[in-house]
Amino acid sequence: MATTAAPVSIGADARRYLGTAAACILLAGTLLACAGGDEDASADDRLLDLEAQVDALEASLEALAAENAALQDEIALLRQQQADSVAAQEAASKPDANPAAAEKPSDGKAAPSPKAADGLVAESGGEAHYIQHPDRVDPALLLVPLDFVAGETPLIVSLHGFGGDAADHARYVPLHERVNRDGFALLLPNGQRDGAGSRFWNPTDRCCDGGKSGGDDVAYLTDLVASARQVGDLGPLYFFGYSNGGFMAYHMACKGLPGLRAVASLAGTSYVEDSACEGAPPVSVLHIHGAADGVIRFDGDASQPDAKGAGEPAFYAGARDMVTRWSQRAGCAWTEGADPQAALDLDPHLPGAETQVFRLQSGCAPGITIELWTAVGGGHAPAYGDAFVDALLGWLLSQG
Repeated sequence: MATTAAPVSIGADARRYLGTAAACILLAGTLLACAGGDEDASADDRLLDLEAQVDALEASLEALAAENAALQDEIALLRQQQADSVAAQEAASKPDANPAAAEKPSDGKAAPSPKAADGLVAESGGEAHYIQHPDRVDPALLLVPLDFVAGETPLIVSLHGFGGDAADHARYVPLHERVNRDGFALLLPNGQRDGAGSRFWNPTDRCCDGGKSGGDDVAYLTDLVASARQVGDLGPLYFFGYSNGGFMAYHMACKGLPGLRAVASLAGTSYVEDSACEGAPPVSVLHIHGAADGVIRFDGDASQPDAKGAGEPAFYAGARDMVTRWSQRAGCAWTEGADPQAALDLDPHLPGAETQVFRLQSGCAPGITIELWTAVGGGHAPAYGDAFVDALLGWLLSQG
């Protein structure tokens, strides 16, 4: 069956850039037409002034052309992602679409892998293991560096957002590409599916969250980590999650998973009602959030609980609330109103060093760091690249 990806229209920014370029060309023509209107000025002065203005207009047009080319590249990438998503959905609808689900490996190594996972393995350059869990259809992918050091090689568990999957998440934040270079193991699990087929994590102590139904993700992820440790004697444990995956990463910290050293969350938080986290041990926390996030708002959502959520609060804490909570668990006090200690340039689509770094180290439990990275102007799905991966890994792997 032929598949056509949904059309992608050029956004308002691109139209604005093109309109500005047209206006610049029109202005240049007007200047040339009017050059002889000032009879009092010398011809040489008029010519020099015109040349300077034309040079400035040409520079502006070149910059606009470069920005438009970048937007066109993004549009092409989005179209490809849409086509890939449609193809993946069609493949998943076939009875034999997931051979790994039909054949459960006995040693965690021999499972056939989906095509997307094959690509991740090749790009990582590491050793691949497929961990099948009895409660899930899709195996989790574990990538281990070739230069493995027993008892020292750390394990990072990276969790996708709502509606995504492990492969999509790895493309968005490509930690798998650094497995060999930075010497860590990477576990990429898939969340359970809701009634509409969208994958999600359940970061609560209930079996149901709103319209989503499913099992115990704390038990599932705990089992996966245990299975990963059977593959090799892994060292410190870190969790990273995006959006719904960030909620889940925090929830795993609340449950005191043995060996967990640090949690990093991008655009994810926790519920305002925090009883599920009572008695949680301290861990290092990095909270990354766009100040202009319109999906999971930086300042949280204090609206009423969702009436369909079986009593589970649908509202969530803000970014500052999260670092305050975890600093208190570490025996230190988050300072409100403090100036940022540093600024990072992580998002190429935002001007300058857009990410303000707030850090709390003194007074906390030994080895604990609490940080907040606020992306000024940043939204829910920032266009991060290598600089972000470098900064994220640098932070996680320093929490040893």
